[in-house]
Amino acid sequence: MHEQSRYELGTDGPRVMVVGIDGSPTSLRAAAYATGMARRQGSRLVFVYVVGYSAVSGLAAGFVGPLTEAYGQVADELQHEVVDLVNARGVEATLQVRRGDPYTEVSRAADEEQADAVVVGASMQAGHKLIGSLAGRLVRASRWPVTVVP
Repeated sequence: MHEQSRYELGTDGPRVMVVGIDGSPTSLRAAAYATGMARRQGSRLVFVYVVGYSAVSGLAAGFVGPLTEAYGQVADELQHEVVDLVNARGVEATLQVRRGDPYTEVSRAADEEQADAVVVGASMQAGHKLIGSLAGRLVRASRWPVTVVP
């Protein structure tokens, strides 16, 4: 007998999608794409914004406060964009703000929410072609269907 998968065969689509956002143009396109898909398929969205530890580590104490405040402002702006986007399309969604490694936190959110799919924007950073991006790491993990939006 085959091991039972947590994915149900024959459904119309994902019940829960985790969407990684960071305010970049590609992540906002990923949010719009996921919202449209959620509207058509009746899915619930969990948007995840991650403040990386590397962004605040190694800074002098005088810089940590203003940088943390700046990340809080980005989270507030993303919250407003997400609310406007999902309200316009009538989709159920939440925004989680987390601290840590983006791959670890998006993966953790997908596991905690029992996500059926993960949606992220393609990296716009040139170095990621060499060392790997969040999207590439999620795809290689092979734990959920991953959609990468250009």
